Amino acid sequence: MRIISLNVNGIRAAARKGLYDWLPKQNADFVCLQEVRASADQIDDPMYHPDGYECHYEEAQKKGYSGVAVYSRRRPDAVIRGAGLPEFDAEGRYLELQIENLSVVSFYLPSGTSGGERQAFKYHCMDFFDKKFRKMMANGRDVVICGDWNIAHREIDLKNWRGNRKNSGFLPEERAWLDKLYDKIGMVDAFRQFDPAEDRYTWWSNRGQAWAKNVGWRLDLQVTTPDIASTVTRAKIFTADRFSDHAPLTMDYEYALKTRRIPRRRKT
Repeated sequence: MRIISLNVNGIRAAARKGLYDWLPKQNADFVCLQEVRASADQIDDPMYHPDGYECHYEEAQKKGYSGVAVYSRRRPDAVIRGAGLPEFDAEGRYLELQIENLSVVSFYLPSGTSGGERQAFKYHCMDFFDKKFRKMMANGRDVVICGDWNIAHREIDLKNWRGNRKNSGFLPEERAWLDKLYDKIGMVDAFRQFDPAEDRYTWWSNRGQAWAKNVGWRLDLQVTTPDIASTVTRAKIFTADRFSDHAPLTMDYEYALKTRRIPRRRKT
């Protein structure tokens, strides 16, 4: 089972940069997108509904802002829109597809870089998800939470960690929240468990030469329940092309689903 996660930083911009030329070649079972920044009438082109996938979008109430999506090669048993926190859900940041005993989530935690009010909102959301993730761990489902978490967990997860210790995304409180998620709640950073190497980043600032010099952050994660984390066979951050200021994170799991794939349309 292959799952791709990508913050597209505007789906129409990513499309112009070749995302939908690259995506069909990846043979992904699920594709989770964040920061879609488009309403339904702006993505009615068939390009945004790739052949062989059932595509679900969750948009923000504010036009041109946030938004997430999940593409699935299998028809889900249930689609859950929103996490249950109204002010978070109004921004279109959570979409869950359930197939058999598997939940695949596209998740977009707010950034706090714009100032104190948004950082406070980020902490508010973190408090909510502390409880929600505990419940998800307890319900017995296999879970993969894909997305832009807007937190670099450890020093290895960003190049310039010394200069960012007082900046949103690498604050002690944020990092401690991930410590709790992994060490106490029991979820797993599936990529890091599989690949402990340095210089594995998924986001680069558009300022200066961050991309050219690989001065990045690892903000995009696939966080899973333990059983599914143990099945990872491949993890890759794709950097050969740029569709966004983030890079696609592709992970393969030795995980079988009985539900049949949606057939592709026959070419005429």
